[in-house]
Amino acid sequence: GLLWALQPQKPFWRLVKRDVLSPFLLQLEVFEGHGERPGRLLAQAQHERAFLRDGVRRVPVREGRIRATLFLPPGEDTFPGIIDLHGLGGGLFEPRASLLANHGFATLALAYYQFEDLPQKPKELHLEYFEEAVNYMLQHPQVKGPGVGLLGFSKGGEVSLAMAAFLKNIMAVASLNGPVAATSIPLCYKDKTIPTLTFYEQKAKAINSKILDYSDIVDDPFRAPGNQSLIPLEKAEAQFLFIVGQDDHIVKSEYHATEVCKLLQAQGKENFQILSYPGTGHCIDPPFFPLYPIGSHPVYHKWAVLGGELRAYSKAQVHAWSQIQAFFKKYL
Repeated sequence: GLLWALQPQKPFWRLVKRDVLSPFLLQLEVFEGHGERPGRLLAQAQHERAFLRDGVRRVPVREGRIRATLFLPPGEDTFPGIIDLHGLGGGLFEPRASLLANHGFATLALAYYQFEDLPQKPKELHLEYFEEAVNYMLQHPQVKGPGVGLLGFSKGGEVSLAMAAFLKNIMAVASLNGPVAATSIPLCYKDKTIPTLTFYEQKAKAINSKILDYSDIVDDPFRAPGNQSLIPLEKAEAQFLFIVGQDDHIVKSEYHATEVCKLLQAQGKENFQILSYPGTGHCIDPPFFPLYPIGSHPVYHKWAVLGGELRAYSKAQVHAWSQIQAFFKKYL
């Protein structure tokens, strides 16, 4: 509770880990009495929270076009392979991948824009790039085939679903609050392009002078007849795990997951499950990261409601994290 209830000193700041090679250091102090002005210091301790257990290897990957970091569990065995994709905002995000490697998964944290020589503002995302990463993993001597798993958050979830629809050797996809239609950057594969849903920024609601609620600004991908933006998940062979926050104000993720699973079911498919968490917003981190309920909108870069309540969210993190691992152990 000391960890998940942490609050930022500056409003709307998010706790992130830039360098997974060093632990988080928490200075804990206990004072006499309550209230604003603490009494004398009774005890203090330093608490370390490491991201890499002993023996986990962090390997920077610059092969072909791929810009990534591979985390390998201890030992010389082969391990189930996972590609971890972050959301809009770009860059290379390593904490979740490093933590998965602690649990026995060879995990590739894959950057796809705004990192080194990758495009800064891509007009479209080409699935061939992600296909290269899948092939890299399957050719790695410590990755156990015949396929890989994908774990994606937000736009990364959407890209993961598209990979499962168009690419081979994708066995299992866990999507954390990912849309099931193309958003903000079109997705391309060979001669096929999935256009993006339309955004209507004017539909944002002001919560106060600084903060906006963007939950109703995107077209409904299930209402438009023959909607071209929906990802054709019926083509996918993979197993799907949709992890959704019921209080997500960025993507209507519960609605997206529920409706797309109805479409799959109508085609006689049973390759999906939904984990839906009350009091949980857009950001679902591994356990004990503090709640991030208001932050910069991934598209408009204004202060936006992301959603979530402290206690419910902390429970969702713990539960979802164990379910993600169980899901990948089962299908990889």
